[in-house]
Amino acid sequence: MDTAAREAPAALITGGAQGIGLGIARRLREDGYRVMIADIDSEAGEIASRRWDLAFECVDTAEETDVARCVQAAVTRYGRLDALVNNAGIAGPECGPVESLDLADWNRWLGVNLTGYFLTVKHAVPALRAARGTVVNIASTRALQSEPNTEAYAASKGGVVALTHALAVSLGPDIRVNCISPGWIEVRDWRKPSRAELPTLSPEDHAQHPAGRVGVPGDVAALAAFLLSTEAGFITGQNYVVDGGMTRRMIYRD
Repeated sequence: MDTAAREAPAALITGGAQGIGLGIARRLREDGYRVMIADIDSEAGEIASRRWDLAFECVDTAEETDVARCVQAAVTRYGRLDALVNNAGIAGPECGPVESLDLADWNRWLGVNLTGYFLTVKHAVPALRAARGTVVNIASTRALQSEPNTEAYAASKGGVVALTHALAVSLGPDIRVNCISPGWIEVRDWRKPSRAELPTLSPEDHAQHPAGRVGVPGDVAALAAFLLSTEAGFITGQNYVVDGGMTRRMIYRD
C-alpha cells in the first residue's frame, strides 16, 4: 500500500448496502475515503462491494460480538478509523397497535435502531479518538412527528437524537457526533437488483414539500459528507432535519 493510500481517511457505514447508507458510501468514496459497509443483507453487501469498490462485512448491529468484529475488521484493514456513520435500521415505521405490540418486536426495533448505534460507537471510540474522528447518526423525522402505530420506530429514532447529543458531550473534543433526520427519501431504486423498483411519484407527492420534490439519497449524503469534514469542525451534538421543509408545513384537511 502506498503512502497516499495509507493516509486516506477511512469510514465505516452500517446499513451501507442499500438506500441512504449506500448513497453515503458512494459519496465518501468519491471524496477519497476508503469505505467499509456493514450490513445484515449479505447479497446486497456483496453486490455493492463489487460495484462501488467498497469493503463489506456482514453484521447484525444488535449483536455486540458482531459489531466488535466488524469495527476491528475496519481498523485492521485501514489502520485507522476517521468516520463512523450509523445508518443500520429496521425499515418502515409501522409497528402495529401499541396494545398488541409484542415485547420481542419492541425490543428488536430498539435493539437494531438504537442499541446498535451505541454498540458501534462503543467499539469504535478508541480508533476514532486516535484519529480525532467524527460520528454521524442517521435518525428520522419520526423522532419529531408521528403517524399511528409507530411507537417502537419513533422511540428508537428519538433515542438516536438524544444519544447523539449525549455522545457529543461525553466524547468531545476528540470526537464530534452529529445526527441527520431524513424525511421522505426515495430509495426504491437504491435497493439491491432483486428488489429494486422504478419510483413512481405523483405531482402531489412532490408538491407537499416546500422544496418542490421528494428527497433522494444524495441529499442526505451531501450533508453527511460535510459533517464528517474538517469544515464542520465547530459543529457537534446537533440534529439536522433533511426533509425538503415538509415538517415545517402546516396541512389542514377540508
